[in-house]
Amino acid sequence: MKERRQYERFRLSRPARMEMVTSHRKKIFDFETRDISAGGAFINTTKQFLEGTRFKLNITISSERIKDLTGINSLIENTGKVVRSTPKGMAIQFDRDCRILSLRGL
Repeated sequence: MKERRQYERFRLSRPARMEMVTSHRKKIFDFETRDISAGGAFINTTKQFLEGTRFKLNITISSERIKDLTGINSLIENTGKVVRSTPKGMAIQFDRDCRILSLRGL
């Protein structure tokens, strides 16, 4: 099968706080990533979501290189949608606008 991914994927287990984007009410979920790329992430969960479900994601990425250069950790904040859901998790495709924020004191 031909590889269709546009971005290199990295195995990375990090906490992910996800806010379901709905017009009715705010729902927050705490999950963990299985892997991540510049274009999305796979989230470990047994809870299934419909394809197209929109989320706001916050993923803390601790990097020794970032710490060495800046003395701080970083946080990826993005929005995205479910593009695949399985009994073991869901694939989230990030929207184009990705922000990396600094966190002090972590």
